[in-house]
Amino acid sequence: MAQSAVDTTTLCLFDVDGTLTAARQSITPDMDEFLQRLKKKVRVGVVGGSDFDKIREQLGSDVVEKVDYVFAENGLVAYKEGRLLSVQSIRAHLGEELLQDFINFCLNYMSKIKLPKKRGTFIEFRNGMLNVCPVGRSCSQEERMEFFEFDQKEHIREKFVAALQKEFRGRGLVFSIGGQISIDIFPEGWDKRYCLGLLEQDGYETIHFFGDKTKPGGNDYEIYTDPRTVGHEVTSPADTKRMCEELFFK
Repeated sequence: MAQSAVDTTTLCLFDVDGTLTAARQSITPDMDEFLQRLKKKVRVGVVGGSDFDKIREQLGSDVVEKVDYVFAENGLVAYKEGRLLSVQSIRAHLGEELLQDFINFCLNYMSKIKLPKKRGTFIEFRNGMLNVCPVGRSCSQEERMEFFEFDQKEHIREKFVAALQKEFRGRGLVFSIGGQISIDIFPEGWDKRYCLGLLEQDGYETIHFFGDKTKPGGNDYEIYTDPRTVGHEVTSPADTKRMCEELFFK
């Protein structure tokens, strides 16, 4: 029997952490194989807040060959069919004065927070965003989970975002709680919807988006609620697979 053709009018776009993988973990062989099966049905892309190197660590060094699109840093670093499509720079966009005001405020604020642990790399520069991490991105997996559980009770990041919104109101910045330990900061319009602008020229009739941080304040919220996507809220990689099975393999 002839294999059915790929539906090139439909794109499935996946968040990474909590959607295709456990937070900051590698994709399982089962999930990896499932994406390859799905790619025979529809176009497949991934969009993550992390930088390109972290996405490669989680989804494989050959990720740009395995899926049709890779949008790192919400699409500020974009790959299509294995080739680099575009790169944007937050440094050039915001300017040094605003960057230093922001960094100084964050370092001062974090110096006053008492946590179970503090490690290193509290502010990470990416092409399309700044990632601010009260516990420090060099924390171990155990320390990451300890902070996440503490944050669930004490709302450390939620209070931090409220302080940032008050201090930088009207400065063109957006603050979004992402993953388990950090806050993403980017110019207005540079959330995950940014990648949709890059996709417009490809003329998809339907773009399905799958993500787990879809509530207001979560870094999937804007793209999940965007009228250009059909949003699907998931709770885990297993939930993502189950939902896709029902949509495309029944």
